[in-house]
Amino acid sequence: MGLRRVARECAIQMLYEMDVGKHSKDDILRTFWQMNEHPEKVREFAEQLFEGTIRQLKEIDKVIQQHTKHWRLSRMAVVDRNVLRLAVFEFLSGSKTPETVVINEALDIARKFSTQESAQFVNGILDSIKNELMDKRRKSNGKPD
Repeated sequence: MGLRRVARECAIQMLYEMDVGKHSKDDILRTFWQMNEHPEKVREFAEQLFEGTIRQLKEIDKVIQQHTKHWRLSRMAVVDRNVLRLAVFEFLSGSKTPETVVINEALDIARKFSTQESAQFVNGILDSIKNELMDKRRKSNGKPD
């Protein structure tokens, strides 16, 4: 498994802890790295993902909510909600990682930490968000549909 995948899994675990345990960002970072040993590159990318997602959480949740018909964020499985949040953060952050790679990573993580059905749910939402963002980019670049 690649370092970036490991970092994404670490970030998901930290987001889960924040969502369920309601601990502070600093407490989560400190205790997570005390209990989990990873190379520095994993740690740096995981922290970038975790802190960036938290920083943009309101915007991210708004984007997700716009693409989830008849589903409130609070009713989603905690893992699914945080997999979506992390992927949407990567979409919005201007990451050089292609959107399809971000989606595939999210699906693999959803399958690992949640269920096959969760992966289908996550895929539908992320695909919808990706398509909207691509449409917005095309329009802002002056390219027709």
